[in-house]
Amino acid sequence: MPELPNISLSQPTAGAMGCCESAFIAEKGNRDGKRKPNQQQKDGSAPNGSKEGEADGVPSFSEFSLADLRLATNNFSSDFIVSEGGEKAPNLVYKGRLQNKRWIAVKKFTKMAWPEPKQFVDEAWGVGKLRHRRLANLIGYCCDGDERLLVAEYMPNDTLAKHLFHWETQTIEWAMRLRVALYIAEALDYCSNEGHPLYHDLNAYRVLFDENGDPRLSCFGLMKNSRDGKSYSTNLAYTPPEYLRTGRVTSESVIYSYGTVLLDLLSGKHIPPSHALDMIRGRNTLALMDSHLDGKFSPEEGTTVVGLASRCLQYEARERPTPKNLIAALVPLQTKPEVPSYVMLGISKREEAAPTSPQHPLSPLGEACSRMDLTAIHQLLVTAHYRDDEGTNELSFQEWTQQMRDMLEARKRGDFAFRDKDFKTAIDCYTQFLDVGTMVSPTVYARRSLCHLLCDQPDAALRDAMQAQFVYPEWPTAFYMQAVALAKLNMHKDAADMLNEASSLEDRQKSRSSHSQQQ
Repeated sequence: MPELPNISLSQPTAGAMGCCESAFIAEKGNRDGKRKPNQQQKDGSAPNGSKEGEADGVPSFSEFSLADLRLATNNFSSDFIVSEGGEKAPNLVYKGRLQNKRWIAVKKFTKMAWPEPKQFVDEAWGVGKLRHRRLANLIGYCCDGDERLLVAEYMPNDTLAKHLFHWETQTIEWAMRLRVALYIAEALDYCSNEGHPLYHDLNAYRVLFDENGDPRLSCFGLMKNSRDGKSYSTNLAYTPPEYLRTGRVTSESVIYSYGTVLLDLLSGKHIPPSHALDMIRGRNTLALMDSHLDGKFSPEEGTTVVGLASRCLQYEARERPTPKNLIAALVPLQTKPEVPSYVMLGISKREEAAPTSPQHPLSPLGEACSRMDLTAIHQLLVTAHYRDDEGTNELSFQEWTQQMRDMLEARKRGDFAFRDKDFKTAIDCYTQFLDVGTMVSPTVYARRSLCHLLCDQPDAALRDAMQAQFVYPEWPTAFYMQAVALAKLNMHKDAADMLNEASSLEDRQKSRSSHSQQQ
């Protein structure tokens, strides 16, 4: 058996689960139990019907448990890091996958970046109410002990910086660059209209591309790196002049930073604004343009964007345009509105593959799960008893307290109810056992998962099956139970993948057993 990680497993109630979006983690819809104004419904729709510009299918902002985020990121594995700022911006961003298969981005602050929990939570809720198709929206937070984490939609197609500065197959065509400029201006305009005009350290790394190749502005920049920390982590040459004087970010500072992004789009390089302005004043704008665009853009359009960048980079903040001015200048330049972004970026649109059949012969439990035969699964779990729990708990003599005896009595009552097919009672008893937290049992999670399935609660069933996997990462039964729950939720591709994974685990276990017997 693998050594258990030293973390606390949360035990959310089934009633906390959102059935429309299949949110299989304990999410709090609101701190006061009421939906806030402008916040989307649990199914991702707008409260009063979808409006132009609103994001579709984005879950409501909510609280995540630390255990859930550890599970999603493989305990914050270094393999899951997608962004790290270094010494000046030590906060890491991880990719992760929730139990409902939604991909997320998790920003992990340094321990004392936000020493006051309430201030961090209030700031997060303020940003979390924003919802727009031009944003990589914030969907949650975690504030547990010294941990401060933000959870956002995951954008799978890299950053603008990667596509501009580190491209491997093709650079970004001119029309796509103009689209990026417009979409980010629209994002800034929306945030400003919603009372969030300040964006910290806007640069090409903050512009992300979603599964369709559409550019989005990272919501992480709407919060400071820390309560008292610097708002700019880039080279001082790119920092708004008024920030260098006062240390404060203003809405005009954001426009200055937007101007540096326009320079990136024009040149395909990271050019210091002062150097770029010298080139513009010297009417040497052709030298400013990306050589890979030579002959592939309208000189008139290039002149317009150069002029716009110059206005954004004015030393006097009051002379810079507003987001609405930017949009008005950029809309007429959009020449390929009908061409999808992923086509212009030269990437493939991500689509779900068709379900595949298991690649290994299935065990009796696997066969029952593939048929979704809950009666047969029940009989097999009863017969298996607790033989797969060996080694998951080592209790000292001191731990055999009255509380321990009460806990084991609750499990015993649950086992009787489970055997007698009184599944609601079994859920209650197993929950009493698990809530104590002294012992962890993958078998109890698997049994309660089946009880939830038989009570028509597939969300809770999937959560329990995932917890069983968390306790015992290579236990085929945990994967089989996930497969049944996913199939019940009509996620058939994921269900087939789980069946394959479970049968592969069984096959590896048989090979190891055979090898050890031969030695």
